[in-house]
Amino acid sequence: MTASPLHLAVALDGAGWHPAAWRAEDARPGALFTAQYWADLVTEAEHGMLDFVTFEDALGIQSAAFHRPDDRTDQVRGSLDAVLLAARMAPLTTHIGLVPTANVTHTEPFHVATGIATLDHASKGRAGWRPQIAARAADATHFGRRTTPQLTDDDVRDPERIGRRLRPLFDEATDVVEVARRLWDSWEDDAEIRDAATGRFIDRGKVHHIDFAGAHFGVRGPSIIPRPPQGQPLVTSLAHAMVPYEFATRSCDVVYVTPHDRAGAAAIVAQVDEAAGRSGRDMRAWPLLRFAELLVFLDAEPRAATHRKTHLDSLDGAELTSDAEVFTGTPGELADLLLDWREAGLDGFRIRPGTLPHDLVQITRGLVPELQRRGAFRTAYDATTLRGHLCLARPNSRYSQERQTRK
Repeated sequence: MTASPLHLAVALDGAGWHPAAWRAEDARPGALFTAQYWADLVTEAEHGMLDFVTFEDALGIQSAAFHRPDDRTDQVRGSLDAVLLAARMAPLTTHIGLVPTANVTHTEPFHVATGIATLDHASKGRAGWRPQIAARAADATHFGRRTTPQLTDDDVRDPERIGRRLRPLFDEATDVVEVARRLWDSWEDDAEIRDAATGRFIDRGKVHHIDFAGAHFGVRGPSIIPRPPQGQPLVTSLAHAMVPYEFATRSCDVVYVTPHDRAGAAAIVAQVDEAAGRSGRDMRAWPLLRFAELLVFLDAEPRAATHRKTHLDSLDGAELTSDAEVFTGTPGELADLLLDWREAGLDGFRIRPGTLPHDLVQITRGLVPELQRRGAFRTAYDATTLRGHLCLARPNSRYSQERQTRK
């Protein structure tokens, strides 16, 4: 490697991130809700030695609008539960990280924490989690327990305004992640004895109540699940504005950001650092990796990706828009962009394939070899856990440290 290793992840979502991706020539719309479809995608990503894949999820049926449902029938609607899907992928893979989205607004923190801990055990240390707030007020109607703010058309034009409207939900999300982290620590690493001869299965002094009492809920603990193999599964978040940047610096190991050029990337990195300073986070003791998002259409032949995207735009009836930068070009041109943007202080990229499987294959068999030729990406996995791929240390249990301190 000529510099610190570049980290790459792929965001998997339905037939791809273009609304008309399901109508692409090599799409598989009939298989979208089968385990084999997702297994094929994840094993392809592992073939490319990517750090991890993410699985999108939501509490409501997809919509063309960010903040409200729609009645369109010409786009993919429906999805599988992301945590369960990731667990199904665990025994089919050996190295790649598995990072599902799970809601934190309407889901009990205890259940989310145990689900992600179970995924880490099932994958032998390759689990992550993207906590997601419920930004659509309509999602609350599925549960009937509370209401959430209804965003307006004016709100969704301004990420900073959205962040301010949803600040209470981000504050609650901070508590959810804190509860999860305490539950993952509630069993010390050597709490299990499993000595059949003496009849001692656990050391009760090494299984701890977390006794969390916050503004939104209280959780007694301990977890029902022994400490995950990674100690703390990876926590990631998508952020477009200062409020979610602050959430990331309080709670996460990786933040996905959405610059549209190198200068924008540098400005966002500075904003994240500013948010970290306000939260009091020591970035050297607890690193926060910054991944930029890109929505890509890739083809080996120049202009072929542009023509393919234009055709999909015509099928959908509108030009594709996205919160992330939309890239069309060759794998070599994308490699140029990634290495240029990295100089702005980015640690890696989460790439959204425009269509699946086409653009995923172009990433694994076009982009990855190009980066390898430039000495910018691994040629083999050198770790077995997701934290290992990202060069993040395995943290000790806070309760083990407290117990040692009391001695």
